[in-house]
Amino acid sequence: MIGKLKGTIDEIGEDYVLVDVHGVCYVAHCSARTLSKLGSAGEACVLFIETYVREDQLKLFGFMTALEREWFNLLQSVQGVGAKVALAVLSTLTPGELANAIALQDRAAVSRAPGVGPKVAMRLVTELKNRAPAFAGEAINIALKQELGEGVAAAPVADAVSALTNLGYSRDQAANAVAAAMKTAGDGADSAKLIRLGLKELAR
Repeated sequence: MIGKLKGTIDEIGEDYVLVDVHGVCYVAHCSARTLSKLGSAGEACVLFIETYVREDQLKLFGFMTALEREWFNLLQSVQGVGAKVALAVLSTLTPGELANAIALQDRAAVSRAPGVGPKVAMRLVTELKNRAPAFAGEAINIALKQELGEGVAAAPVADAVSALTNLGYSRDQAANAVAAAMKTAGDGADSAKLIRLGLKELAR
């Protein structure tokens, strides 16, 4: 079982990368997003690997992060979603965007991925709703957006998001920044502190 590859890029194809590890080249199939983040031939790369072993083939799938690999497996737990569709979804949406889409039951966002029709998108957002946050790495962000949408977010949090929005940032940008600020500030932080930390996040 191969879990990770560290080597140099030998070649990048339409849906794969050839990784040279001490003279042995491995073909790793990747999402378009992962391929776009890799360097050029001869540059070093590190990929998290999911190994598929079948009677007639051994296939490697490569990911920039362990979280992306977890999403790859999670997506395939849904009926009608195989490796090809899972990679298409990850080519279209980041893990964070996918987690938010599922949490908010945004079928339209998921169906933007090639090969994902309305029925598959419905199954994805429905079946993964209670499982996605554990893989998202953005549970606070998801919960915050739900609370804002339902009008039950704490006053300092809602005020901070509103203030950042008034400064010209989109609601998503403001919510993401405040979610990150909450991780730093902890519970009980006032709106002024959340705004200050949120602005630091947005300035990065």
